[in-house]
Amino acid sequence: MKRAERSAYFMQGLRHGIPICLGYLSVSFAFGIFTINQGFAVWQAVLISMVNVTSAGQLAGVPIIAGHLPFVEMALSQLVINLRYALMSVSLSQKLDSSVTFLDRFVIAFMNTDEVFAVASGQKGNVSRWYMFGLISMPYVGWAVGTALGALAGNILPQVLTNALGIAIYGMFIAIIIPPAKKSGAVAGVVVLSSLMSTAFKFVPALKGITGGFVIIICAIVSSALFAFAAPVTEKTETEAAASEAAKENAEAQDD
Repeated sequence: MKRAERSAYFMQGLRHGIPICLGYLSVSFAFGIFTINQGFAVWQAVLISMVNVTSAGQLAGVPIIAGHLPFVEMALSQLVINLRYALMSVSLSQKLDSSVTFLDRFVIAFMNTDEVFAVASGQKGNVSRWYMFGLISMPYVGWAVGTALGALAGNILPQVLTNALGIAIYGMFIAIIIPPAKKSGAVAGVVVLSSLMSTAFKFVPALKGITGGFVIIICAIVSSALFAFAAPVTEKTETEAAASEAAKENAEAQDD
């Protein structure tokens, strides 16, 4: 591949990564404030974001670190929360062209977030190493810079304001689960059941002694396993859902 082609692919990936970067700025800003409120230093908050790049995993991991809980709890909670990335990486590997080396795959897998995966998978044909490097660069910068800004703000702003801003990250997760829950009864059931279980662990005396990391593991596994058994997603279900979504978009386009 010629240098001009490599540059063109990299710049295309860079452009595609800018919207992801902007989205990550706000989420990581909230994470930075959350981390400072847990007693971490600014450099620690930034380091966590730079070596992880997983919003849900980081949000679950910070209280475990702050509470000096066992390493096994951290490992299991991160495994449950981030297991989807392994499946996404296997899927994305089929989209990479022959220019992507074995070592390149490790770099790409490190930054294979939900948004990066969606954008890369949506490209026509296979994608090159230079496109992927461009695509992951801006989101990584946005995630690290947003965390730094949030952590610095957490040290400067009044405590009452940082406490208020700290709940923004929970609002982000609510915004993530509502759309799929509205489309799928099974997803809504998992959300409701896991919320009820988490509440029980918080207020039922016999369950209050279980630490936060294990609560996440139990709620996630039990609720998802129960609804996977009670309401499995079949190929027919997926086809019907896709057809329904397409018909809805068609109707909206005709209305416009």
